[in-house]
Amino acid sequence: MKINPCLLAGLLAAGALVVPSRADERRFTYTYEPETQLAGAFEIENWVTLGSQRNSTAGQDNYNQWDFRQELEYGFTDRYTLGLYLNEQVQSFRDPSTGAYESSAAWEGVSLENRYNLLNPAEHAVGLTLYVEGTYSGKEAEIEEKIILGQRHGDWKWALNIGQATEWEDNLSEREGELEASLGLARDLGKHWSVGLEARSDAIWPGYKEFENAAVFLGPVVSYRQNKWWATLTVMPQIYGWDRDGSADGNPHFELVDHERVNVRLLIGIDL
Repeated sequence: MKINPCLLAGLLAAGALVVPSRADERRFTYTYEPETQLAGAFEIENWVTLGSQRNSTAGQDNYNQWDFRQELEYGFTDRYTLGLYLNEQVQSFRDPSTGAYESSAAWEGVSLENRYNLLNPAEHAVGLTLYVEGTYSGKEAEIEEKIILGQRHGDWKWALNIGQATEWEDNLSEREGELEASLGLARDLGKHWSVGLEARSDAIWPGYKEFENAAVFLGPVVSYRQNKWWATLTVMPQIYGWDRDGSADGNPHFELVDHERVNVRLLIGIDL
């Protein structure tokens, strides 16, 4: 299934026009920062994530996976922010054994995100926020936890996330663990722009018995902000991958069964 880029751009532009006080702008897309919404503040976030390129050994040539998330975020207090997500996914690839193209579109359920700020970075040497997100789609469920650290130093800002997720698949009959860490470093260039680097590592842990594979990603991130909206884009190619049996994807340097060669994510935040 092909995604019409003009249609996608139109949808994003339409969302950006709904810009009716100031957004809780983000400098990174895979890495959360410790700041939370102010009490009573609403924000809409639109997420578009592309995972692209696996290989014929993994049985998926010309692979593309699009993940779409629409979030409504609300600050219950200056420390506690709640987010509600709607999730969709589109996949397409060519089966090298038959030459046929396969595609699918799926509803990925509803997510509820909770962030509670323990240490405000404006008042402490390092900001600290705890994060818990639950997702349910009927046939699958997931619980994800993160520790979020970060701070600003003049025009520079950094954030570090350490997380763990448990996913129940196949009508909730199978359990899989996932460990993830991400790090972002960005510098503001004037009032509107910031640029930086973002890194992420991800390891798959089926049944919590032994690790099956892992991958590390690194790439640039750029952010633009106005008074009532912001947008942030990260492009992160895989720089290293490991597979326990070493042959599932036939590649000694990358992991291309559960991870893609390139990840791209765009976030657009709008104050209400």
